Amino acid sequence: MRAAIFERFQGPITVTTLPDPAPRPGGVVLKVGATGLCRSDWHGWMGHDTDIRLPHVPGHELAGTVVAVGAGVTRWAEGDRVTVPFVGGCGHCGECAAGQHQVCENQFQPGFTHWGSFADHVAIDHADVNLVALPDEMGFDVAASLGCRFVTSFRGVIDQGRVRAGEWVAVHGCGGVGLSAVMIAAAAGAQVIAIDIDPAKLDLARSLGAVASIDATGNGNVPGQVHEITRGGAQLSIDALGHPATCVNSILSLGRRGRHVQIGLLLADQARPAIPMDRVIAWELELLGSHGMQAHRYPAMLEMIRRGRLQPEKLIGARVDLDEGTRLLTMMDRFPGTGVTIIDRFGAG
Repeated sequence: MRAAIFERFQGPITVTTLPDPAPRPGGVVLKVGATGLCRSDWHGWMGHDTDIRLPHVPGHELAGTVVAVGAGVTRWAEGDRVTVPFVGGCGHCGECAAGQHQVCENQFQPGFTHWGSFADHVAIDHADVNLVALPDEMGFDVAASLGCRFVTSFRGVIDQGRVRAGEWVAVHGCGGVGLSAVMIAAAAGAQVIAIDIDPAKLDLARSLGAVASIDATGNGNVPGQVHEITRGGAQLSIDALGHPATCVNSILSLGRRGRHVQIGLLLADQARPAIPMDRVIAWELELLGSHGMQAHRYPAMLEMIRRGRLQPEKLIGARVDLDEGTRLLTMMDRFPGTGVTIIDRFGAG
């Protein structure tokens, strides 16, 4: 297979030919139709994720076609068009038995615990538990754009955040996660405030349903502006970036008994930010994490897409080949581009 691989953290990423993967018992091999480029991949390359063993192939937002089926797989066959959550459950532990595959005790993550989808083929374990059938009309590019960002935002806004029509929702950071959250919250009937430092991303957020926006460039009082717009604070606030400043701003943007959802990753030396716990206690705020979404929750999201209530294709920015995607991966800390970048070509350029 043709794949991008690195042998040391923060080192060169080389596109080369590697042996094709074989399916393990219970698993499948997919021919990758498209894969997303995500800041989580950058964190992995930087060495912030302790699950990665070198050498490593990154990539975790993927869609493709089943080309090989391992022993014991009963639900899938060669030729099936599928996607997969970025957090896979084992199907056997207590959390999986409760339907909470996204926090499986023995979880696997393509691109982190296993080689990922910056390749034209990828092996997926526990296929019967984790694969999701794609609607015939959905292209691999759109399916890959659901990736970790859209589905994590869906669960963060709908399941964890418990958004209700008419509520104020503040979204801090308008990359792929944040723009997804804007669209999903607006589709649920919420009034969304988009917050970012990039005017182009704020423009896109407004086109996706945000009713207000805040340019955080040099802005020392983002929470104050949220409180002014909402006349008392948001009912739901989301840190979609993953930074100590946006985490704290999100919490302080809440009104009394509000709900903060942490979707953006805080890793390495930022993993344990100072939290305004005095406000959390005095105002009875809720702090919630959101980590992926189970395969069995996809149908609800896919139905909203089918009905046109959600339009993830609007979030797609650039479509690039594997070589260009590999180059962009090392620049993710500089937030290149607007929307979701998709790798949809894997052959030699």
